[in-house]
Amino acid sequence: MKYVYFEAKSGLSGDMILGALLDLGISPGRFKAKMAKLGLPVRIRIGDTERSHFRGLKVDVGIRGTASPARHWNDIAALVRKADFAPAVKDRALAVFKTLFEAEAKVHGCPFEKTHLHEAGADDALIDVVGCAWLIEELKIGAVYASPLNVGEGWVKTSHGVLPVPPPAVAEILKGVPVYSAHAREELVTPTGAAIVKTLVSRFLPFPELVYDRIGYGAGGRDTPGLPNILRAFYGDEAGFAPEKQVHVIEATIDDSNPQVLAAFLETALELGAIDVYLTPIVMKKNRLATKLTLLAAADKMDALVAAVFRETSSIGVRYFPVGRRALERTVTKVRVLGEPVGIKVATSGGERVNVQPEFADCLALARKKKLPVKDVLRRALAEYSKQG
Repeated sequence: MKYVYFEAKSGLSGDMILGALLDLGISPGRFKAKMAKLGLPVRIRIGDTERSHFRGLKVDVGIRGTASPARHWNDIAALVRKADFAPAVKDRALAVFKTLFEAEAKVHGCPFEKTHLHEAGADDALIDVVGCAWLIEELKIGAVYASPLNVGEGWVKTSHGVLPVPPPAVAEILKGVPVYSAHAREELVTPTGAAIVKTLVSRFLPFPELVYDRIGYGAGGRDTPGLPNILRAFYGDEAGFAPEKQVHVIEATIDDSNPQVLAAFLETALELGAIDVYLTPIVMKKNRLATKLTLLAAADKMDALVAAVFRETSSIGVRYFPVGRRALERTVTKVRVLGEPVGIKVATSGGERVNVQPEFADCLALARKKKLPVKDVLRRALAEYSKQG
């Protein structure tokens, strides 16, 4: 299976996501033929354009005749379900629309079944949502990731009047998603774009370590000076996506905690997924003796670990920053020492064995059981491993 990572430094919209996915190698002709199965009165144009001197693929969906009607959930569900698409595509598209309807119902204080969509339920939005659902299936994408979203700032005109950026529905949809505002006083994330990524993205994280085969460039409708209005989609094998290699150091300096509490916290941190955790004696202001608590953690473990620092220690603030990290590949094998299993950690680099260490906890338990010095058990374990070749 494949992955896609959306880099949304210029925000995103439904047509930008469409363009970025199409640009990964799907024929525009095939896409148009598939979208025709929705039976909508639309004209789809797909072609290259420039945004701040950078190339991107632009998808324009024009409405033939009168504007699309406001649609309720049952209207959209019926339209999608009767179309000739695979069940997975229909389910994916309806999940996105459910996200949209739930947000609109919340911000307008209206029951779900009575909520209707104007722009987000129009024919072009249907092409955006169903098109994205079909392209993910067609590109065999098993996992979708995205960067934090640049939502912009200022005001935007809608059918409900002039609204602040992000508009209420977008703000509701993006609960729990990392967002920020930079470089543009305009709306950068549309309701349709927000609903697509909120529903389909499994993790939002800063640009991780990854190996990709292709990049798709999806262009937005505006050409903002100094800000390429382009969404980049990085695409490759799932095995080449390694967000766990993006690690952070979390630090707290503590001068008012019982050392027994800090000692107990080390085990708590490891149970919560810290890669490493340690304590360093330091001297703080006014010559106070203190302790620096340091944790090394993958990005997806940070929130839980920071919360645990505040909950379990007397710290009232932490620092964190990303760091580079290289680690050898490690496997664990078993040998038998004095009739008992003992783990052996083997570290390799490029397939070459570079380090071998017995699992100390196993050796300590065996030493106590047999009433032997632990160094003797360590030596026996290494000898047994060497004997096995």
